[in-house]
Amino acid sequence: MNIVVCLKQTFDTEAKIVLSGSGKIDDTGVKLVINPYDEFAIEEALKLKEKFGGEVTLVSMGVEKVQEAMRTGFAMGADKGILVTDPELVNPDEWAAAEVLAKAISQIPYDIILTGRIAIDDQSSQVAVRMADALMIPSVSSILELSIDGDKATARREIDGGTEIIEVALPAVFTAQKGLNIPRLPSMAGIMKAKSKELKKLSLADLGLDAKELARKMSEVSFSLPSPRKGGKVIPGEAADAAKELARLLREEAKVI
Repeated sequence: MNIVVCLKQTFDTEAKIVLSGSGKIDDTGVKLVINPYDEFAIEEALKLKEKFGGEVTLVSMGVEKVQEAMRTGFAMGADKGILVTDPELVNPDEWAAAEVLAKAISQIPYDIILTGRIAIDDQSSQVAVRMADALMIPSVSSILELSIDGDKATARREIDGGTEIIEVALPAVFTAQKGLNIPRLPSMAGIMKAKSKELKKLSLADLGLDAKELARKMSEVSFSLPSPRKGGKVIPGEAADAAKELARLLREEAKVI
C-alpha cells in the first residue's frame, strides 16, 4: 500500500506571537514543529503500513527549514519524503498550495492520502479538499476512525453534534481529527535512521509549474493581536443585591441582555 502524508511546519503551540513593524507575524527565534493535526495523520499512516505493508511518503512544501519537520516524521517511521521548495513560490495561498501538492503527489503511486484536518497557524482547513479536487478523487474530513477493505475505505468522521460513517473508493484523501489515534514519539533508533532516509527536493520547474500561474487568489490585508483581557469584577454584598447589580451590569455595560 502506498500511503502519502501531507504535512506542514507551523509555530509551536506554546510560541508567543509577535507582529513586526510591517504588521506581519515575526518568526524570529520561534520554535517550528509539525502541525499537531498532521501528527495524527502520520501515526495513522504508520498503523496502515504496519497492517498492510507498503511505504509512507511525506510530502510538503516551503523553505529548506521544512526539512526539520520532515526528518521528525522520518524518525516516527515514515520511509521517504518529497519537499517542493522554490524561491519563486513565495507565500502561496491555499489554492496554490493545493495545486503544488497535488502535482507533486501525482508523480508517485498512491492509494491513500492523509493530512491534518486543519493547520493551527492559518486554520483555513482548505488545502486537503482542494488537493483532492485537483487530483479528482474523493475526500473525507475530520476522521476519527479509518478501516480499509480492498479498494474501499470506511471512515467515521466528526460532524456537528455527532459522527457519521462514510464509505469511499480508493484512492482518497482523509483529514485527521484529534481522537483518531495517539501519535508515537520518535525512538532513538528512528532518529538515527531519519538522517539517511531519502528526501527528494523538487522545484516548480521539476513539476512543470510556473510561479506566475500560481499567483495568489486571496491575500491577507492585515494581522492584529486580540485585545488584552480585562480583569474580572467582584460584586460585593448580599446575594440578592449582588444579583441585581450583576443584572444591571450585564444589561447596561456588557449589553448582553
